[in-house]
Amino acid sequence: MTRADATGAAAAVDMEHRWLGATGLEVPVVGMGTWQTFDVRDAPGEARAAAIVAEALDHGVRFFDTSPMYGRAEEVLARSLGGRRDQAIVATKVWAPDAVLGEEQIERALSWFGGRVDLYQVHNLVAWRDHLPLLERRKVEGSVKAVGATHYTVDRLHELEKVMRSGRIGAIQVPYNPRERSAEERILPLAEQLELGVVISRPFAGGSLTRRVPGPRDLEPLRPFGVRTWPQALLKWVLSDRRCHVAIPATRRPGRMTENADAGSPPWFGTTERDYVARLAAAL
Repeated sequence: MTRADATGAAAAVDMEHRWLGATGLEVPVVGMGTWQTFDVRDAPGEARAAAIVAEALDHGVRFFDTSPMYGRAEEVLARSLGGRRDQAIVATKVWAPDAVLGEEQIERALSWFGGRVDLYQVHNLVAWRDHLPLLERRKVEGSVKAVGATHYTVDRLHELEKVMRSGRIGAIQVPYNPRERSAEERILPLAEQLELGVVISRPFAGGSLTRRVPGPRDLEPLRPFGVRTWPQALLKWVLSDRRCHVAIPATRRPGRMTENADAGSPPWFGTTERDYVARLAAAL
């Protein structure tokens, strides 16, 4: 089933959408990250990035996550969106040691993304006390829809908890996959309690979970859930935890976003299937 988007093109509607906590943003459960893959510096690289973005949008993948830490990824994403910016939900980050440089990053990103960013996050909690007031002001002004914070290391999750409890953010971004499950203990329950949006990074463990893959026979029990490939099984594993609202795998390969998007529809795994995928991952 399809619907016509703002350009008149056909867009998939079977991907599930979830509210990103209480931010007011409704997001497709499969998004796209840009770490490493969009830090390109030549015309062929930018053309490939633009093709991947177009493929993503055509298949309902409208949530794009980037950061100034990712080299040229912010700028390349902005150019790749082109005239389709209004179809996208853009999440970027401020990643600077102080408020002066943070202000410069924010102004630059807003100029690239048409004067607005849907979710603006403090990257890895760097100087978060300096940056939250900057983002809160932009939210009041209307150029930022929601404010969030991210981190990826276990030893900093206690600090992320502190920011979550402050009442100053509406969303978090944390890694979560069958090998990295620290978020299950405290972060995901707290996010649910506080009605915070949850963006999941590293659903493939930075690619380490896809270097080797289970065989077709191992995936056969997951076929009733629409799973044809191991990356789809990993995405389904994450998204079957309904405390997770959008997962953001990155890719530089045309065709992969179509495959990822196909993992964004029910039916979802139960405990038995999630345990099975976790065992497969542990055996790789």
